[in-house]
Amino acid sequence: MTMRLLVSGGGTGGHVYPILSALAGFAEPLTVLYVGRSDGMEQDIVGRTDLPFRGLRMGGGLRGVPPWVAAGNAALMLRAGWEALGVVRDFDPAVTFVTGGFVCVPVVLASWVRRVPVLVYLPDIEPGLAVRFLAHFATRIAATAEASRAYLPAHKVVVTGYPVRPALWTTDRAAARAHWGLEPTDRLLLVFGGSQGAHSINMAVGRDLERLTEAAVVIHVCGRDDEADFAARRAALPAHLQDRYRPYGYLHEMPLALVAADLAVSRAGASALGEYPATGLPSVLIPYPHAGAHQYHNARHMVAAGAAVLLENDELRTQGLWPTVQPLLDDPDRRTTMVQTARALARPEAVSHIGTLLTGLAA
Repeated sequence: MTMRLLVSGGGTGGHVYPILSALAGFAEPLTVLYVGRSDGMEQDIVGRTDLPFRGLRMGGGLRGVPPWVAAGNAALMLRAGWEALGVVRDFDPAVTFVTGGFVCVPVVLASWVRRVPVLVYLPDIEPGLAVRFLAHFATRIAATAEASRAYLPAHKVVVTGYPVRPALWTTDRAAARAHWGLEPTDRLLLVFGGSQGAHSINMAVGRDLERLTEAAVVIHVCGRDDEADFAARRAALPAHLQDRYRPYGYLHEMPLALVAADLAVSRAGASALGEYPATGLPSVLIPYPHAGAHQYHNARHMVAAGAAVLLENDELRTQGLWPTVQPLLDDPDRRTTMVQTARALARPEAVSHIGTLLTGLAA
């Protein structure tokens, strides 16, 4: 019989892509409904798949906002909870699977009220407010790494690893590099600040743009807000460097970029814990210093393994990228060691492990 699965996660690509990856690993037929914010980026990402999507009308978060704004957002969340209760009642799932973001709160609470088992997946090492709260209502909690047990009810936690997109395991590096038109001697630097860009990283790229493009072909995912600015910066480069700089507002071909790259510079979002190990990609990680600073735990996990170098956001602003990136680009032996240590963190069984948990809960 087809399993009915309700899924939810939003706010960042790091909450959406683990769901899509986990679904891609199911051998059994599924009937799936994705619930996200009606104005969230998840609607655009899921819209590129064949999954049905239901949007909930929600406000913003509760942290770091004035009390009256928090009160208004809480009222909107209550309304979203009522909507979610109707969704769960009408869809009647066998199990609910969520990854994080405030949109998951009404979905999990509605599932709990309707006595639907819930699997919460924690992509990051340290849970945010939403996942900490939802842990009390979860039947089981899947985690990327063992270190997450310290923050959650340990008896509910199963360490599965990070479920990555199947293309990251199957894409051939030579084919990926050919896709970007790279010569055998070209080094490819991939720079991005997450699914919505990171302005401080973008500004650092702008300051060092000519030196970076002299040293490597640069794929720069700069976010929609800065896309026009960096298209202009590309046009202002010397003619021989323009083709070596590729700015994108959003990159749907990210698996091809990850597989082809020699070095990544990025925030330390949850995807770094799964996608960099899967592709053996050395990285410079710049944790986002706000919103609970949970990215520091992700970065330190990678740095302690020898797979990444930590660059503080304040250092990025004062020193730029070049002093950290240049030694890594010029040291292939060090990058080779980082490739090996990154691959040692990979968990190719994560997708099947999560699928087994969901099937067991549904039964």
